[in-house]
Amino acid sequence: MKLAGLYLAIIMAISLFFSANIYQLSVQELERGIRRPGPSFNLPVDDNFPTRLRNQLLNEREQQFQEAKDRVLGRLLVINLFILVGGGALSYYLALRTLKPIEEAHSALERFTADASHELRTPITAMRSENEVALMNPKLTLPHAKQQLQSNIEELEKLTDLSEGLLRLASIENNDLPQEELSAETIVQKAVARVLPRAEKKNILINSKINTDANVIGDEASLVEALVILLDNAIKYSPEQIGITVQVDKEQKNVVFRVIDKGIGIKETELPYIFDRFYRADTSRTKQKIHGYGLGLAIAKNISEAHNGSLTATSAPGKGSTFILTLPAKN
Repeated sequence: MKLAGLYLAIIMAISLFFSANIYQLSVQELERGIRRPGPSFNLPVDDNFPTRLRNQLLNEREQQFQEAKDRVLGRLLVINLFILVGGGALSYYLALRTLKPIEEAHSALERFTADASHELRTPITAMRSENEVALMNPKLTLPHAKQQLQSNIEELEKLTDLSEGLLRLASIENNDLPQEELSAETIVQKAVARVLPRAEKKNILINSKINTDANVIGDEASLVEALVILLDNAIKYSPEQIGITVQVDKEQKNVVFRVIDKGIGIKETELPYIFDRFYRADTSRTKQKIHGYGLGLAIAKNISEAHNGSLTATSAPGKGSTFILTLPAKN
């Protein structure tokens, strides 16, 4: 409301400034046209012209002048009243439009701070508790101490992954990515090569169906990273000895990357949230404990948007998921 009031005050100040000038100019023109008409409209000054008639004409002229002034003033007041009402509504709308991205950014910052604090506190609390228990144990042996140190290292690795993910999100959001012509086939090959060891551990075969004429404009490292995230996500949530398909097609003015798995899928109610930071639907997708902080899909989403593209997903529990990365094609 304060911002809307400021906008309205600016609008009314401009309106009143021009209204005052219009009124002043109108009065000057009325004085020139009614009070001081041209020589052909001057009243006779000889004694034969009746004084009463002369005074009556002068009074009528003055009355016309005052009525004309009142009409000008009235119309300006009506116009300013309309500007006040319309400007108030417009000011409120503009204030909402102005504050909407700020409010969204503030809400996102609050959620991010709360989520990041929670995720950072969890491993720190775990390390502190384990170390306190170990120090209170009077029979602590060297093997147990080494085991405790190994547990601390694992928690520190989790913190490292979390901090690197947060830094990657910040760098994508705050920096312009390099733009160059890239082959979709090359992007897929490099992404598959990076996730192949993880796929082989679960005996998962990655099939590629690529339109070799598909080219995009963007940053190769970022696009490979986005595809790696999608492939790694498919490997994590797919059972062993199953296939994953990477499909690339040209559709009108876009190049569409599809990562298709036959894993356990995602509930429809959770699909709108899977690209949010720190969101993980493990309880609905798998009974296994899978390490991660829910930053991967958020990073992939930001990479797609940084390339003027989009990232969406379709899924059904028990039938698998399809992640669709759409990028503008190179003309």
